[in-house]
Amino acid sequence: MFNTVFWILAIWFVINVIWMWFRLDDQKLQKTFAWINVCAIIIGFCVYYMAGPVGSGIDGWFTAMNWINILVAILQFYYGYRSHSAGNVHHAGSH
Repeated sequence: MFNTVFWILAIWFVINVIWMWFRLDDQKLQKTFAWINVCAIIIGFCVYYMAGPVGSGIDGWFTAMNWINILVAILQFYYGYRSHSAGNVHHAGSH
């Protein structure tokens, strides 16, 4: 189960990062992916710590991917919930 969850999360991670990078202005997508990432992070850490040492050689990669996924989720929350109003200020009399 440890290996299966790792590969599912790894595939999700790659798809997630690619879509995130090419769709930075799609706030709805960023929000959705950020919340899915929260679930993936919880599942990842639960599986990692509940499985104990498995000796499969991917233990370090699993941990690294979970922590990097936290950073990706933070970026997605930023891009998903940031306000665009600062760049769209129209002054009276300007066209």
